Amino acid sequence: MLTASEYPFLDILWSMLIFFAFFAWIWIAVTLFSDIFRRHDIGGLHKAIWVIFIIVVPFLGVLVYLIVQHDGLRDRTIEAAKAQQSAFDDAVREAAGGGAADEIAKGKELLDSGAISQADFDALKAKALA
Repeated sequence: MLTASEYPFLDILWSMLIFFAFFAWIWIAVTLFSDIFRRHDIGGLHKAIWVIFIIVVPFLGVLVYLIVQHDGLRDRTIEAAKAQQSAFDDAVREAAGGGAADEIAKGKELLDSGAISQADFDALKAKALA
């Protein structure tokens, strides 16, 4: 049985450093695999070659992919984030009572009932379409 006196602090620190470095490498590898599989600009064979390269020669494969594909990885990540944000914004708008068409329809009802003027309706319409 291992006691605390037989496992000094620097060994604990080194073990923690190795663990977190390994965890970071796994995270990077998973990120690269997801990038490889969501790419539309390369075919299946090219994707398989990248996956095999990353699995067979792990650290070198990850580093080579990051060096060679860094611009594309960044651009695809930004596109995915924008698409996700847009989808979220649309869902929030729908949950909050609809989009621009609903606001314009409500404004038209107010205009027809005489509650607002034509200038107010035009301003409301411009704001809804912006």
